Amino acid sequence: MQSPALSRRELLVAGGATMATMALLNSRLTQAAPLRQGEVVLPWLDQPEENPVPEVIDNQLVWEEVNAWITPNDQFFGIAHYEWPEINADQWQLAVDGLVENPLILSLDELKVRPRQELTYTLECSGNTGLPFFDGGIGNARWVGTPLALLLEEAGVLKEGIEVVFFGADKGEETVRDTPMVQHFARSMSLADAMHSGNLLSYEMNGEPLPDRNGAPLRLIAPGWYGIANVKWLERIEIWDTRLANRFMARDYVTIRQVGTAAEPKWTESWVGKALLKSAPARVVQNGDQYRIEGAAWGAPISSVEVRLDDGPWQSAELVPGQQSEYTWNFWTFDWTDATSGEHAITTRATDTTGQVQPTQDDPLIANKITYWESNGQITRRVNIT
Repeated sequence: MQSPALSRRELLVAGGATMATMALLNSRLTQAAPLRQGEVVLPWLDQPEENPVPEVIDNQLVWEEVNAWITPNDQFFGIAHYEWPEINADQWQLAVDGLVENPLILSLDELKVRPRQELTYTLECSGNTGLPFFDGGIGNARWVGTPLALLLEEAGVLKEGIEVVFFGADKGEETVRDTPMVQHFARSMSLADAMHSGNLLSYEMNGEPLPDRNGAPLRLIAPGWYGIANVKWLERIEIWDTRLANRFMARDYVTIRQVGTAAEPKWTESWVGKALLKSAPARVVQNGDQYRIEGAAWGAPISSVEVRLDDGPWQSAELVPGQQSEYTWNFWTFDWTDATSGEHAITTRATDTTGQVQPTQDDPLIANKITYWESNGQITRRVNIT
């Protein structure tokens, strides 16, 4: 399958990403506490719009149909910024070079004989819930691969090396200052960030070889970062003494905010990097005259989740114990004991273990943002009780 340049998506949504949007969550509850006899899931009134570019944003999760904490490979979303590359895994090689003492060229088999590491990690696209039709760019999987730090140590980074650049096999034409050129997709991070013990060069997903959609034969898995940093179809790692400034680091995947006064506006630009604290209601379950709200929170280690019904006070939800880890979504449940007939708004907010609280939609960090990346404001869903 091939996918055209992601810029098509940007053209469709230019200027339209400041609204509060709808996000359902793959609920761990569907594994830990499946629906019991007599229980039904009530439909949300604010369903996402139909995806106008399914060939660009591929295989979004249908949250109402998810029934496991781990997202199956065939339900995991995929996004490509250029055409999806066709790679022969038997002939594929990974190069590690640049400012290193010992450049490496490794086959997939040579990577696999090195120490293995497993990590469960919830991967979210930085544009998820930032568009009215895009709420399925998230999934949770068990990733297996070679620790990135191990390979960097083996290559021997020179003292002037400060940036690690990851190149995918996917490529396309870019025009820079009226000059057309073919470029590979690439992202970078500092050497200090790259040496994080959780970073993997992953070749296995949920116990199976990495699917083509998700970057086969090798991709970077960088827990705690948005999906854009997790480079797919990886074929080259270079160590530089300067920062990468390509489309995907300096021109696109940049969050723009207005600061200052209306009379004298100023603008800030920051590159999309590490994931942000987030939560959302996933579903409302009815059993006779009893109602339960289920949802999840992610983006940071979660301390608590609160639910607000309509304009009422914040009330504590119960975090579901078990299967919780630093880099996966945490799930919660809330017994709605005083539900009345009519239309209701359900809002959630998460607090992480450092005390940081998920921002409101009118927080300046959200309200002053004119790009749709990093949309982590509190999400409100609407449901009708009959």
